[in-house]
Amino acid sequence: MATALNRLRLIIAVSLYAALLAGLWYGFRNSELAISLGGEFQRAFASFALLLAPLWFFGFGAGEPLKRMAVWSKIAMATLLSLPYFVFAAGTPVFSWRVALIVVAFPMLMAAFLELPTLPKRMTWRDGAALIIIAATYYLKLLQSAWPPELAFLPKLFLADVTLYCFLVIRGLEGAGYSLTPTRSALMVGLREWVFFLPIAVALGELTGFIHFHSNVPRIGHGIADILLTFLLIAIPEELFFRAILQNLLETRIERTGALLVAAILFGLSHFNHGVGFNWRYVLLAGIAGIFYGRAWRAERQIFASIMTHTAVDVVWSLWFR
Repeated sequence: MATALNRLRLIIAVSLYAALLAGLWYGFRNSELAISLGGEFQRAFASFALLLAPLWFFGFGAGEPLKRMAVWSKIAMATLLSLPYFVFAAGTPVFSWRVALIVVAFPMLMAAFLELPTLPKRMTWRDGAALIIIAATYYLKLLQSAWPPELAFLPKLFLADVTLYCFLVIRGLEGAGYSLTPTRSALMVGLREWVFFLPIAVALGELTGFIHFHSNVPRIGHGIADILLTFLLIAIPEELFFRAILQNLLETRIERTGALLVAAILFGLSHFNHGVGFNWRYVLLAGIAGIFYGRAWRAERQIFASIMTHTAVDVVWSLWFR
């Protein structure tokens, strides 16, 4: 019975992924991004599809069999995370042997760092170091040259893949709740935390001058695209890092409320560079939002709940308050 259910879940995941990619291709094939990329759009889309695949299919249980592989096989398999770079850059002027070496070695070295020797369930210094290295690589834009500036969101997905693989497969982190299977309880919790945060965000945003209400009615297509892109490119990677991994690990060292607050503060500080100089308004509101995202995740240790809250907050802000 369990095997049949897993097979059905995988079929549903593949079908939804195919439909999602078809919709994104149809929606963006004539966009400004596609025009700017010219003939490289097909390569870019294929690279994006490969980068999104681990985040998507691990959310439907595809990563479980990998945990049972031999140690060195798991470490070696981490190199496959570099494939999206080669799909985009191989045989083009964009290709660089230096970048190629980095995108191959980085996930493998991170995997070995967290695998050898086997770590205890509690957070260790190596967990902290790995998270700092991943965050620094992102904020210092060390992989930004792997893809053109128009595709600046792809290095973020690459690092999210590395984080996902290293902590859920290599580290075998428990209690992450990394599932994209929607449940009624996760939906209700996610919407509840959004409702709790909304009046606080509006009040603080108006007082600090961070938000400005716009009474426009977005086109349906624009609204759907905003929801999908926020869900895929922002909510999933950030909730994976800050809630399923960071807050989860912190709970093994400090009590739950402390872990929630530390993760929320770090999440807020991660928004420091949105704008010119240190954007304290964004940091403040993002930090408070992080509390509600963390509450949503920890309610049932289900990442889909915090992804729902995060997506709803960002979409409402981008459509009516940015």
